[in-house]
Amino acid sequence: MFIVRTFSGIILLLISIVTGIYGGNLLLALVGIISILGQYELYRIINLEKSSIAFVGYLYTIGLDIILATKNQVSAMPIIILMLIILMVVYVFTYPKYKYKQISMVFVGFLYISVMLSFIYQVRIAENGIFAIWLIYIAAWGSDTCAYCVGMLIGKHKLPTELSPKKSIEGCIGGVVGAAFIGFLYGMILKNQVSGLGDIQIQFAIIGGVGAVLSQIGDLAASAIKRNYGKKDYGNLIPGHGGILDRFDSIIFTAPIVYLCLMIL
Repeated sequence: MFIVRTFSGIILLLISIVTGIYGGNLLLALVGIISILGQYELYRIINLEKSSIAFVGYLYTIGLDIILATKNQVSAMPIIILMLIILMVVYVFTYPKYKYKQISMVFVGFLYISVMLSFIYQVRIAENGIFAIWLIYIAAWGSDTCAYCVGMLIGKHKLPTELSPKKSIEGCIGGVVGAAFIGFLYGMILKNQVSGLGDIQIQFAIIGGVGAVLSQIGDLAASAIKRNYGKKDYGNLIPGHGGILDRFDSIIFTAPIVYLCLMIL
């Protein structure tokens, strides 16, 4: 299992590197595919993945990506409001076929997965995006690796939550510090290549640390949803890792927070 998990992780990393470097519509298409697969997994936990309202969510993801491809930056608010209206129209005219909880799941699925993952592309097309996009993965996967190593070495105090009994407080702190340190080193490497960002080492360290905190919350949030419905994994699409949401749950949170940090800093 370790070999399978490692091999799958390497493949994911290579895909992320290639699409991150190339950017453009290739990256946007990949983000769209990941979003739709993630929505499918989320909807499947309440047997909704092949329903008509689920397809509203899938089509909206495609529409969001088309808008991003043509306009680059887009305000999500009108799109979100229109989707809610469409879902409520379907809810009313198909009543009592769907429950309100199902309508809510489709709506939240679009916001939680598609809108938030779209910030991977939005970070990439921003100024210095070719460099900044890697902060998303440093904050998510970098912190995850650091947290695992620190937790295995010195982790003694368990988190005060039932969501992840194997995680420790020491591991979580190690993940944040580790991601901040990786961000700092990354900033040092790029300090003579990136303009307009001030003290890039400190900024990248802050983004790495803040992103790591949100990464861990994203991981626990995804676990909470699974456990609410008695599921161990969202799927088995990625050997050794589970489903798309099992691997990208932290990216869902780090992508928008990296974007926001770049705008603020």
